[in-house]
Amino acid sequence: MFADAGCVGWLHARRCDGSPDEVSVGGRDRVVFASVYKLVLFVTFLRQVDRGRIDPAERLTIDPADCTPGPTGLAALHDPVEISRRDLATSMMTVSDNAAADVLLGEVGLAAVSDLIDELGLADTRILGGTVDQYRSLVLDTDTHSTAEAFATLADNDEAWTVSAYDPSYASATTPEEMTRFLSTLWSGDVLSAASTEFARSVMSKQVWLHRIASAFPHRGVIVAGKTGTIGVIRNEVAVIEFPGETPVAVAVFTRAARADPMLPAVDAAIGEAARIAVTELRRPH
Repeated sequence: MFADAGCVGWLHARRCDGSPDEVSVGGRDRVVFASVYKLVLFVTFLRQVDRGRIDPAERLTIDPADCTPGPTGLAALHDPVEISRRDLATSMMTVSDNAAADVLLGEVGLAAVSDLIDELGLADTRILGGTVDQYRSLVLDTDTHSTAEAFATLADNDEAWTVSAYDPSYASATTPEEMTRFLSTLWSGDVLSAASTEFARSVMSKQVWLHRIASAFPHRGVIVAGKTGTIGVIRNEVAVIEFPGETPVAVAVFTRAARADPMLPAVDAAIGEAARIAVTELRRPH
């Protein structure tokens, strides 16, 4: 299915009940995070809230002119806004707001993110920085002068670019298996308080992007709670699928396309269909 869509794909799926059953296609290979890293940042933020180190309701004033570039969220605005940290986190997860993510990372600190990764035993997962750090690297790798120029270069199929953002040896990276383990642990309530766990589930179920995993589960009553990640030829999504009366199933799909076109609907559809096949194999009643 991945080959037919013109991409390489890696997948892992497991039930969120601690059972050893799994579906894996290169599930233990290291892959590039892209914006999926925001999920780990989100949970780290909520851990800091649970420990009383951060007030989620405290409001910050943010000027879009000072923000990390991005097509959604704060960077798409024109005037300074006042927003709570909790709503920053919501924007980061629901519309993949790059600016909100970098503000939150500055509030939480990269060390706290790394501590969570270590505590959960995610040995092949690492986050090297935020979106602004990734964009700075892209500008250097493409020998351009701005983020917009860098992305224009990456989208040119006539140019063969090898950039660090595509290489899990140099970029923030994980494995599909570690991401489904992370999701299963989150869903079990072992990482956060009951209130923060419920908040995380609720926010993740409101993600606006329906063109990948959610496209394969359009049924009434089915909840898809996920996080996408996209940069150049990289298209990813991780999610938990909940059918009524059934054990939730965590699935992680990471891809690298052969073409650099900004829109590759065949790859997006393959992510959804691959997730559907894996989840269907693992569905069980409570």
